[in-house]
Amino acid sequence: MQNNRFLKQLAQQLAQPKLLVVLVASAFISLSACSSSVSDIKADNTVGFGPNPALDAPQKKLLPTVNIAPAIGWSDKAKPVAAAGVSVAAFAQGLDHPRWLYVLPNGDVLAAETNAPPKGKIDQTIMQSIRGWVMGKVMTKAGAGVPSANRIMLLRDSDHDGVADINTVLLDGLMSPFGMALVGDELYVANADAVVKFPYTTGDLKISAPGTKVVDLPGGPLNHHWTKNIIANKEGTKLYVTVGSNSNVGEGGMDIEVGRAAIWEIDIKTAEQRLFAEGLRNPNGLAWEPETGALWTVVNERDEIGDDLVPDYLTSVQKGAFYGWPYSYYGQNVDERIKPARPELVAKAIVPDYALGAHTASLGLVSSVNAKLLPATYANGMFIGQHGSWNRKPRSGYKVIYVPFANGKPAGMPVDVLTGFLSQDGDAYGRPVGVAIDKQGALLVADDVGNKVWRVTAAN
Repeated sequence: MQNNRFLKQLAQQLAQPKLLVVLVASAFISLSACSSSVSDIKADNTVGFGPNPALDAPQKKLLPTVNIAPAIGWSDKAKPVAAAGVSVAAFAQGLDHPRWLYVLPNGDVLAAETNAPPKGKIDQTIMQSIRGWVMGKVMTKAGAGVPSANRIMLLRDSDHDGVADINTVLLDGLMSPFGMALVGDELYVANADAVVKFPYTTGDLKISAPGTKVVDLPGGPLNHHWTKNIIANKEGTKLYVTVGSNSNVGEGGMDIEVGRAAIWEIDIKTAEQRLFAEGLRNPNGLAWEPETGALWTVVNERDEIGDDLVPDYLTSVQKGAFYGWPYSYYGQNVDERIKPARPELVAKAIVPDYALGAHTASLGLVSSVNAKLLPATYANGMFIGQHGSWNRKPRSGYKVIYVPFANGKPAGMPVDVLTGFLSQDGDAYGRPVGVAIDKQGALLVADDVGNKVWRVTAAN
């Protein structure tokens, strides 16, 4: 009771703007001072990658490393650096924070122009509130603080020259939309708080009909990991929806994590929901592996126990499986921060298939099976959009990679496809997010900071 009274008094004092500014400024100074030395951190791609990653011991820090790449955008005619044998050009530009892509059967490309929904009043301790405020400023500097356009753009390349010549609003008035899936003549959209559907006719440039809610999704005033992706099975009978956690590692209590850190399965006919897999801190990209038919996802793992821990990962999703969050990471490595411990859950935690490096923010995922306009070296694998770190020295991610597969599983180390999203001074020209294969067989990459969609093909 005495501690609660102290927190209430402190909260009242911190409501004074001047004092809050001083504390926040002090927090930033401390964050910079506590950042890890580059000499203490392994170079990018030397730890935490591949099917059997080496994992560092966890490091306890008062404050995490903060190493932001300030967003500056692309200058005229500038573009990412393409790997040998491929070239890149802008497919669409002048967009408003495009994060996710979906290709319709007729070749039209949908781009979700979206960002986090507004935060409501959240009942937290004052220290959590300060941390949240600081993190908000960090995200703004990194280009993630812009208001959400809340719409889906339709991009059409009518003359098939590799550049969209029609750019129009297909849907607007949405709620931080992200994932999209067409099933029959209905377009499903995963908003931050619900799956909704709209009638769609091939060739539509605008959908004016109101949406119909299919199911609610975990949302609320916090909705920390707000992005909800969606994919349909090939039969068109089920939808699979990703829902990220409401915290880093359960520090807000597990009551706010109900139904989160999971992939849900939805029956399209009945709208019945059930948990398909759990313990996935922040799953985003979803893809079907063509050889086995298995569902795969990429997952953003937890922060604040080291610059090289914990690796984000690519994994097949087993029905009914538990992947550890928040009680353990990368299988059964116990996270000592979460109390009370749950050893019975740790014992059943599945080891992911493939590590993608710590703090890379791996988000986009698409199979390369239909990438017919790329060299044969990319014929069997997955493309992954890595949005990039804010809390690692040296920075990681900020690129598009390719993971080769054999016999339905990752085989070999990742290959860079697009790099050059960072300047020599560490500023971000862009940040790759969603990836897709267009109808012709080129790779498309959404760049939310650069406000472009890039198109990757074989070099001439």
